[in-house]
Amino acid sequence: MSVHDKSATQNLDHLYDSARWHRLRKHQLQEHPLCKFCMERGIVTAATICDHVEPHRGDVNKFWLGELQSLCQHCHVTAKYDIETRGYRRDIGFDGWPLDPRHPCYLWENKNKPDV
Repeated sequence: MSVHDKSATQNLDHLYDSARWHRLRKHQLQEHPLCKFCMERGIVTAATICDHVEPHRGDVNKFWLGELQSLCQHCHVTAKYDIETRGYRRDIGFDGWPLDPRHPCYLWENKNKPDV
């Protein structure tokens, strides 16, 4: 199933227009007004999107009870997309290394660590 496959989520699309979702979204953005991904890179950006950390994929329980995060529009369409399609983010830190420990460049390093 594609990340943008609407067949799995179309039955929940109406929930994004509900008063309950608007309250959840408002609360999330009030409690965490800055973009989570930008903050990890040392950039201060106002969040505009309340995002499900784990995609709900049509599961109503995950929709309402799943963990939420605050993101800016840019991070939602780039970094979040990378996570859902690749399994890791491609962001690079100030040290020149990827921020996401799941990035493939760390696979070799993790495989060759001695077992203690």
